[in-house]
Amino acid sequence: MLEALGSSMEALVSGAGILYLLLGTMVGLVFGIIPGLGGPTALALLIPLTFGLDTGAAMLLAGGIMGAVPFGGSVTAILLNTPGTAPNAATVFDGFPMTRSGRAGEALGAAGAASSLGGLFGVLILLAALPVARKVILYFSPQEFFMLAMLGLCAIAVSTEGKFLRGLIAAGIGLLIAFVGYDDVGSGTRFTFGVDYLWDGVPLVPALIGLFAIAQMISLYVSGGSIAEDPAAVKVARVSDGVRATIREWPTVLRGSVIGATIGALPGVGGTVAAFLAYSVTVQISDEPESFGKGNVKGVIAPEASNNAREGGALIPTLAFGIPGSAEMAVFLGLLVLHGMQPGPSILLDHMDVVTTLIVSLAIASILASIACLMVARQLARITLVDINYIVPVILPVSLVGAYALRSSMYDVIVTVIFGAIGYLMNRFGYPRLPLVIAMFLGGVVEVNFRQSMMIAQGDWTTFFTRGISLTLFLLMLLSLFVPLIRYLAGRRRAGTEPRS
Repeated sequence: MLEALGSSMEALVSGAGILYLLLGTMVGLVFGIIPGLGGPTALALLIPLTFGLDTGAAMLLAGGIMGAVPFGGSVTAILLNTPGTAPNAATVFDGFPMTRSGRAGEALGAAGAASSLGGLFGVLILLAALPVARKVILYFSPQEFFMLAMLGLCAIAVSTEGKFLRGLIAAGIGLLIAFVGYDDVGSGTRFTFGVDYLWDGVPLVPALIGLFAIAQMISLYVSGGSIAEDPAAVKVARVSDGVRATIREWPTVLRGSVIGATIGALPGVGGTVAAFLAYSVTVQISDEPESFGKGNVKGVIAPEASNNAREGGALIPTLAFGIPGSAEMAVFLGLLVLHGMQPGPSILLDHMDVVTTLIVSLAIASILASIACLMVARQLARITLVDINYIVPVILPVSLVGAYALRSSMYDVIVTVIFGAIGYLMNRFGYPRLPLVIAMFLGGVVEVNFRQSMMIAQGDWTTFFTRGISLTLFLLMLLSLFVPLIRYLAGRRRAGTEPRS
């Protein structure tokens, strides 16, 4: 391992290695910032361009892209309430309120620092886990995936402070949307109304662009003014405050990174679940849960640390035995095959130098991307001072083009517009969007794994409680549900013991 790492570092500093890494980092930032593109699109475009390159250069380009995309998506999430990629949707809940209150520089600084630290942590997890990755992941069966998804759904109960009933209504709508399309287990279509486009279900990324980007642009246009509610209070020079806050809140960084790397290593779960779970856990254990959604910097730190750490986690099943941990990793498998490598145990034996080159490029790219954006964070923060009448005509077409570019489908644009209207109405009448997003993403995972589990166990529902990991996840789910009650009772007890004046 050490010999391979030394070889990778030598390849990086000699020749054009560093240029390939910088190019991949810049491409990743751009594709992350533009809504609807993201890592899979960037890697798909990269594959044919690497045909004439050696394997090391291709890994440096790929690593640069994968390391930079997560932070690129956070820039628009914070400044414009428009997540560049699906996992960045969790960042908007506190990142954009910070922008509205004039703390855009601080939010960008926190996101940049958390992304760098999370990326480094994910790489360390990857290095430590590769020798035992195959054994660990094979312990997960449909029962464990079902309980893990249920744990994510239970986060709904604690992420809607003061709006519990409205949150449940939003989650119910999200589950209904998740059940649209072809039934993988029952072999039939549901709620498609004869529209072939809906056979694959409602696409998540166009829906997210509509819920956040389009809805926010409508809201801003109606309210007028600038993005920052009080332009006089905007502190564009306080980027360092966000960096210091991230260092000060190192437990939040560590917790988000662990969640991101762990969830990222589970095939089919993905970074969106990791980001929302990191955010929800942070809300649950906070002493001031009511401050989240209003500009709490921890609400930026946790999902951003998770976003970058999950790249290292997702590479574990991809490299260990050829099972992609995310859509990005699925495209990356094609790049490996193009360069004559068969993902699986053999790649860890015969091509360890390629693996370490990818690991090194991931670590450095996450740092370079953060530094690049933090250098221009003050200028980016000034966007919030521009009159909204100049911003809306720019962001709306970019968002719709991003939705179209995803699959070159006008139906995706229609979905974006529909969800834009839904998102605006939810904003207007005080319905939280977080439960809707979580339920949309996890509904299918819950259903498929539940039905598979029951088929395997021949209808015996106790199968979920006779397996160690599944039972542990169930206990964590119960704990997440009881945390608000425990916090409430503890608050009443403290209030009862305080001396009366």
